[in-house]
Amino acid sequence: MAWSYNRLWKLLIDKKMKKTELLSLARLTPNTLANMGKDLPVSMDTLNKLCTVLECRIEDIVEHVPDKV
Repeated sequence: MAWSYNRLWKLLIDKKMKKTELLSLARLTPNTLANMGKDLPVSMDTLNKLCTVLECRIEDIVEHVPDKV
């Protein structure tokens, strides 16, 4: 795993926002959200939309987790 979106899920809880509301506000596809749920990489455009909607910095929603070698 190279990416973790656990910070995003925690931020949504803190803001009392549901994932469906985030989808609508950030104009994301359900597939994008599903990929994030699996800790798969998403585009910088997607991360930009999330930061704009949530009024946060990128490090507030995503974390790089190096693979164990």
